[in-house]
Amino acid sequence: MKLPRSNGSRIYLLHLLAVAVGLALIATGPWRAGVMLIGVSFLVAAAFRTVIPLNHTGMLRVRGKVFDVVWMGFLGASLVVLALIVPS
Repeated sequence: MKLPRSNGSRIYLLHLLAVAVGLALIATGPWRAGVMLIGVSFLVAAAFRTVIPLNHTGMLRVRGKVFDVVWMGFLGASLVVLALIVPS
């Protein structure tokens, strides 16, 4: 398998892998850990989106930088809060 050339695409690929692992955790039982992993991966992707130059964003870029960072940050923070406050 050939890795993507841009740093953003590599980060996006790692983000997708983390989401897949999180979904597998949710499906197999420890749902709180899976939701936490997905949320943290969104927060990490948002942080990387702020520092990666525009010509290296690749698949990590959806809209503008502000939209991407705010949306991924909101999703990540919401999932982390959800994992922490929902009673088991």
